[in-house]
Amino acid sequence: MVETMNRIEHREEKWIFPFVEYSCEKREKKLPLIIQLHGAGERGNGGEDLQKVDTHGFSKYLKSAEHNCVVVMPQCPENSFWAARVESIVRFVEQLIEEFDADEDKVYLTGLSMGGFGTWYTAMARPDLFAAIAPVCGGGMAWNAGVLKMPIWAFHGSEDSVVSPNQSDEMVQSLKNHGADITYTRVDGVGHDVWENAYNKSLLEWLLSKTRNK
Repeated sequence: MVETMNRIEHREEKWIFPFVEYSCEKREKKLPLIIQLHGAGERGNGGEDLQKVDTHGFSKYLKSAEHNCVVVMPQCPENSFWAARVESIVRFVEQLIEEFDADEDKVYLTGLSMGGFGTWYTAMARPDLFAAIAPVCGGGMAWNAGVLKMPIWAFHGSEDSVVSPNQSDEMVQSLKNHGADITYTRVDGVGHDVWENAYNKSLLEWLLSKTRNK
């Protein structure tokens, strides 16, 4: 896949998201769109800082594989966090769909650590927008989990000392109580870097297999 760097600016709402994009060279049809939200250590203001978002997640796998999709990795500004920028993320995704002429029924959200929280919170704000989500070592508002009707694959390490696995445990239990389509991979003996176990061919193919329910 081809890696490029770009940015989207929303002047009225006064936000800018620089982002790294992976896409196939030929686009002969509307493509699925995956948005990946990074962790706290990869925040920055674009420029050389933008390389940070390429550190974890799907990046290593995408550089050596070809898939018929677009993967976008925006950068959260310094001194901010994804869960506080949910409205901006939603507007960003909507603009991406338009600019890339993406398949609106195959839009996916994933994120790790701070991005895991951002994934839960954004999906709760706009559950109609995503065909599936994959939060990694994050947490959300378990009391509001019933709004999530899309397929979900969550990950957490049992020995995570940064974000307690209880955060995902509570979300997953609440989702199960609501009859949700939830898969939970709780990796024994692994700490905060459970993203090394999560982001691979299996997760990518699982996401791309899902289509939004209308």
